[in-house]
Amino acid sequence: MIPDSTDNPDDARARKSPRGPTPDAPPERLTPPDVDPATAGGDDEDDARLPDILEESGAVGEVPLATGHEAIERAVRLAPTSPGVYRMLAANSDVLYVGKAKNVKKRLSNYARIGAPQPARILRMIAATVSVEIVSTTTETEALLLEANLIKQLRPRFNVQLRDDKSFPYILITGDHWAPQILKHRGAQTRPGRYFGPFASAGAVNRTITALQRAFLIRSCTDSFFESRSRPCLLYQIRRCAGPCTREIDFPGYTTLVREATDFLSGKSQAVKQELAGEMEKASGELEFESAALYRDRLAALSAIQSQQGINPRTVEEADVFAIHQDGGFSCVEVFFFRTGQNWGNRAYFPRAEKTFTPEEVLGSFLAQFYDDKPPPKSILLSHEIEESELLANALSIKAGHKIEVSTPKRGEKKELVTHALTNAREALGRKLADTATQSRLLDAMATTLSLPHPPKRIEVYDNSHIQGTNAVGAMIVAGPDGFVKNQYRKFNIKSEGLTPGDDYGMMREVLERRFKRLVNPPEDNAAKPNDKAKDDDFPQWPDLVVIDGGRGQLNAVREIFTNLGLTQVSLMSVAKGPDRDAGRETLFMPEREAIKLEPRDPVLYFIQRLRDEAHRFVIGSHRKLRKKDIREAGLQEIPGIGPSRKRALLHHFGTLKEIERASIADLGKVPGVSAESARRIFEYFHPQPG
Repeated sequence: MIPDSTDNPDDARARKSPRGPTPDAPPERLTPPDVDPATAGGDDEDDARLPDILEESGAVGEVPLATGHEAIERAVRLAPTSPGVYRMLAANSDVLYVGKAKNVKKRLSNYARIGAPQPARILRMIAATVSVEIVSTTTETEALLLEANLIKQLRPRFNVQLRDDKSFPYILITGDHWAPQILKHRGAQTRPGRYFGPFASAGAVNRTITALQRAFLIRSCTDSFFESRSRPCLLYQIRRCAGPCTREIDFPGYTTLVREATDFLSGKSQAVKQELAGEMEKASGELEFESAALYRDRLAALSAIQSQQGINPRTVEEADVFAIHQDGGFSCVEVFFFRTGQNWGNRAYFPRAEKTFTPEEVLGSFLAQFYDDKPPPKSILLSHEIEESELLANALSIKAGHKIEVSTPKRGEKKELVTHALTNAREALGRKLADTATQSRLLDAMATTLSLPHPPKRIEVYDNSHIQGTNAVGAMIVAGPDGFVKNQYRKFNIKSEGLTPGDDYGMMREVLERRFKRLVNPPEDNAAKPNDKAKDDDFPQWPDLVVIDGGRGQLNAVREIFTNLGLTQVSLMSVAKGPDRDAGRETLFMPEREAIKLEPRDPVLYFIQRLRDEAHRFVIGSHRKLRKKDIREAGLQEIPGIGPSRKRALLHHFGTLKEIERASIADLGKVPGVSAESARRIFEYFHPQPG
């Protein structure tokens, strides 16, 4: 793991390769107040990328096959006749395949049988096998669960692999405060309260929470923010909170709002809407039109939630729907989540599997891995009948503690849900294949334009940010054949004490040395070579092209660093901004070549601009996060001209430092004792222009 990374919310979910450094998820924004800070994770809106197709090699020779048969035959002699899990190992101890069997000895005997007809994929696996490891289990159900866990952990080449396996977000209505809070939650459900989910994406949760705030006026602020209030915040003014912090609503009234929200999320939406409609009619009849308008707005917010959810089943209360579509050697599994009769979103997965796998084989292996760390619903609906559906249902039932049904519906509303999911799977794979083809053409054109030896599979772009040398941070973003690879992003807090404030060359030198020294001299158990492929998704650890934001000077500085490290196989390029920083007039510099100027409408130039802008966005976000942390720790005393009296006036007017950060210059100028010049100075302190 890179010890410099300090912001990595997705570590627990990404199942990283043991050979590569642990990726940082990009800190695109600060954790919002409606996210549980103890379990906040990165957003998961980005589509998964397509895996590399595992190409079938040529015919397997008799000698390698004989060697593999001998290794498996040795294992057969010692194999038990009971259920268990076996692992095929290669010469370098990498796990080639993980399988389970009701009778391990019988299953391995099938592999050891010389001359038996086998698919080419199995023959290649046998030829590469030098040893077999076996773990016995009490039941075949235990073997299924262990197999799924080992596949996710070891990522064997010849197994179907579930990729991009992130935890799902939930909505939590807390139960450890007299005024419950509504927030987004990930991870272990240890905090007291009611959890509702899973939702397919963070975006779906955020939209639902926003609508629920409008409908039920439940607070989203943290407990510390809640306790510090002396007057209602902006959310109360815009009717997204009932204001329990300053007792704008009494305890019984707020409890009623929480109960209504809980009922709505529990599937009693019609009862809640009828209750609100009755209250609206009652208020209107008593000529309390302001209250009636409030109930009307709350009803509209509930309708907005249900309209955003799209299809909502009438007879399916709780189910996950899986549909698989294959095309071009790739597979797409679309998953829809239905809870309490509501559609809580869908997500497309692109599992890694050889193209010889059938849809049923891919789906069966995918399901076991999918529920390895997730609670299953009461019903699982599939587009294809899998061979071990009964075994999977028994395993999930034991794990969940209640009966789980796995079925492939043939008619009715359940069949309609599966058909709808299958349509989405087909469209998602089509879009992904089109996007990948476009990206591949861009990389091919980039290789031609820049005279690279081959189209780059991994591009790393570096940038740094600081304000007069303070809160200096460097960043690396990564792009490949499927676009930006955000789980490979890194940020580096600049640590060198001898750097002159604002020394961009020195900062870049530190970042690159820290990045590449680990690749040149990796730990013994983490060895990597140029163009080696990481186990995780076959994505290379070494870049083919390194891009620097800067001119010829920055390029020469980086070239010197690479020379000292003995790096000769990585191409270098720097991107200098055009006159007046105009996009489209950039100059590209490469070692021992004349400067390159591309036409303003050249697609390759657009692509390079996107790379540079993404690196700039990422590093600025990292810098601002560090700076805001320092500001909160230092308070207002660091602002020139702001003494104790003005500080007290600002805090009395706005309540918290966070509200002062959000205030405009005009709002700051309304505080007694704060002049227009002081207001401008305060605003610029919280909203600087990074250099």
